Amino acid sequence: YLRAAGYFCTNNSKTDYQFQDPVTAWDESGREAHWRSRPRAEMPFFSVFNFTVTHESGTFEPRSPAVTDPAAVTLPPYYPDTPIVRRDLARHYDNIVAMDSMVGRVLDELEEDGLAESTIVFFFSDHGDGLPRMKRWVYDSGLHVPMIVRFPDGAGAGTSNGELVSFVDFAPTVLSLAGVPVPAHMQGQAFLGAGKAEPRRYVYASRDRMDPAPETIRAVRDARFKYIRNYRPDLPYFGFIPYRDRAGVMQEILRLTAEGALGPDQWQLWSRTKPLEELYDTEADPHEIRNLASDPAHFEKLAELRQAHLEWTARTGDLGHITEEELIRRLWPPDGVQPTTPDPVITSEPEEGGQRLVRLECDSPGASIVYRLEETARWQLYTRPFAVPPRATIWSQANRLGWKHSQ
Repeated sequence: YLRAAGYFCTNNSKTDYQFQDPVTAWDESGREAHWRSRPRAEMPFFSVFNFTVTHESGTFEPRSPAVTDPAAVTLPPYYPDTPIVRRDLARHYDNIVAMDSMVGRVLDELEEDGLAESTIVFFFSDHGDGLPRMKRWVYDSGLHVPMIVRFPDGAGAGTSNGELVSFVDFAPTVLSLAGVPVPAHMQGQAFLGAGKAEPRRYVYASRDRMDPAPETIRAVRDARFKYIRNYRPDLPYFGFIPYRDRAGVMQEILRLTAEGALGPDQWQLWSRTKPLEELYDTEADPHEIRNLASDPAHFEKLAELRQAHLEWTARTGDLGHITEEELIRRLWPPDGVQPTTPDPVITSEPEEGGQRLVRLECDSPGASIVYRLEETARWQLYTRPFAVPPRATIWSQANRLGWKHSQ
């Protein structure tokens, strides 16, 4: 949508899209992608930079200069206090320090290019901390992310916004700020800009299969309370995830669980099953340890959030309740085999001045098309017919998200 509106769009450089990278998404994607590559200095841009130094793998072994004293870190109560746990948290803080300098370099580049006073900056993480019982979990330790928005005129500087915001709100918010119409099919809502919507009453979350570990967990949160529905209460919270288990803190949790050495505040780490429902007062219990689902004093709130969850499940057609095989068959009917996007059809007609007006079409709903007039040139997103010399050669490709690219 931003490319079609005239923005130069770059991604540096993570592309975990679950499907082949869509050829139509970015003007430039890779480790060298940057707004500085745009063809005209006055061209507006949308640039994403991913600082992966704070990825969970950054705690597997030292990645950044050691600047954090392990003895000084504050441990959440759901963690055992051991040297290995403190070491891994200290490594995580060391990586955050390194990331901070990387962010600073990008902000410096905006200043150097004279763009700082005309650019909106979003800073956020893709989930909560990348440590066990944080990443992959629907407690606030896994869902509550750092987020800062900087406006060039200093609007709102130094203030905090307590509204509930979901990741599905990011796309409509950016479009709202850019003055681009928000498509009706987007499930999110704008929280900034001309299209700002009324604040949310609830935000929702889900946890499904994690690598080889099966799981189905849903959550809904209002301003204070978190409701969780465990559709697989027969499973422990910690499934078998070999990648995560490489972390020293995870090895420590597994060791202490086997020895029966974890305490009551760490029950979610050692429990072999889960309650069907959980309810937490995130104000009184920010680490979500004391489950209030069986407390009669909170039955009314439990019922309210349970109903909100059920309505969300129905409204979104929650696909987490069907098998993965059936999901793939629905995605790629009828046999679950990934289709190939049909080749674009190129047509042209004479135009005044001896040129030809070219149209590109793809016989697949939702497909987008790119083209170029030189084989090594950057792909251009097709948005409207364009003129070319009479004997021009045109390269074109189409992509429907989730399908293979056309030839």
